Amino acid sequence: MRILVVDDEIDICEILKYNLETEGFEVDTAYSAEEALELPLQDYSLILLDVMMGEMSGFQMVRRLKNNSTTAQIPIILITALDGEDNLVKGLNIGADDYIAKPLSMKEVKARIRAVLRRSSQPQQTVTPPGERKIVYEGITLDMNAKTVTCDGEKLVFTKLEFELLSFFLQHPNKVFSREDLLKYCWPQDVMVLDRTVDVNITRLRKKIGRYGKQIKTRVGYGYCFEK
Repeated sequence: MRILVVDDEIDICEILKYNLETEGFEVDTAYSAEEALELPLQDYSLILLDVMMGEMSGFQMVRRLKNNSTTAQIPIILITALDGEDNLVKGLNIGADDYIAKPLSMKEVKARIRAVLRRSSQPQQTVTPPGERKIVYEGITLDMNAKTVTCDGEKLVFTKLEFELLSFFLQHPNKVFSREDLLKYCWPQDVMVLDRTVDVNITRLRKKIGRYGKQIKTRVGYGYCFEK
């Protein structure tokens, strides 16, 4: 698998490259977001991305990638010296898959990379009846083969997890699912995810589907449901 490391600290790039290559990964490095964006990013299985860089921050690069259909599905792990839950939430909110704080523990980096890669490569877990290729609700259409979402005639850019969440909700309308249920059915097993991650992804999904977002209801103390 091919990994891209993006960090303006050359020493960190070289340390990560060496350690990940010993694990069998093919690793390239870039010393700025601008340099990384010149590469064929769709060829990478995962991107390790520093937050605090030069003119373009890691947060800005994540937004660029997630708003582009050719790169939206690439898993991204943010690396930063920034502290606090707000930064964690911000990173997840804009589409990052995980978040590692500096100083880096290579054992933790390797474990998180493998967890994210397992999640991104896991087959779609929601069940589509034989012969059914689309899920349609009013102006929302999910193409289960092409893995695309159209809302009121506009094709949206969705991450794999957002697609799984929406398809799961639409196939189980008016039923309340706890955070634990959603982690069980929409996230792979053996991946450690904070409950807060579920809330962040639900918020992001609501925004993406526009006027239909209000139909993803919060049942305080119970969880979430898609109310038709």
